[in-house]
Amino acid sequence: MVGGAHIQLKRWQQAAVALGSAVGALLDPRRADLIAALGETTGKPAFERVLERMQKSAEGRAVLLERPRVLSSEVGHAWDLPSNTFGAAYANFMGSRNFSPDDRPPVRFMDTDELKYVAMRAREVHDFWHTLFGLPTNLIGESALKVIEFEQMYLPMCMLSVLGGTARFNDRQRKLFFQHYFPWAIRAGMQCTDLMCIYYERHFHEDLDEMRAKWGIIPLPPPQS
Repeated sequence: MVGGAHIQLKRWQQAAVALGSAVGALLDPRRADLIAALGETTGKPAFERVLERMQKSAEGRAVLLERPRVLSSEVGHAWDLPSNTFGAAYANFMGSRNFSPDDRPPVRFMDTDELKYVAMRAREVHDFWHTLFGLPTNLIGESALKVIEFEQMYLPMCMLSVLGGTARFNDRQRKLFFQHYFPWAIRAGMQCTDLMCIYYERHFHEDLDEMRAKWGIIPLPPPQS
């Protein structure tokens, strides 16, 4: 289900939900439901711009028309693909962490079906981006991906998540993030193609390295010793 029961908020209610979600997400960055609510209540203009870009892209229009979902029932064939493919890399990413693609919270605060789908799509391709950029799922890796997501979609939630994440770094993590991960993420997010306009499921069978080259993806390099 793309959306749960739609919740129509007045402006002051929207602000209250955004503030409460922001505080809660800063206190516990693992609360996916709070991060999702924050993204929806602060990100409508950003999602509208993403929708416009998708409508202008042939592949983006196909995504909007067919509305693929990243669910176990839809992407399970990735586990059977050759090891060099994007699909196999995604399956390995998910399986090695015991992640399920079915765990994303529903969209509740978007006004139209199209915006609901765009918000859900942004949520569901997150692990595709982890796979493409070779990012870990620890706090540093998630913070770096949020930098890329901000450059791709300009969602305020992404920068708030980076602030919340970096506030929890110890001195060693903070130095590593700002000397290695952050400058790489800025460069990677600017150089790559518009990632929301890709129909990823159609590319599962393609070679991962060739896809990265085609889309201008710079995988995370190892830190310099």
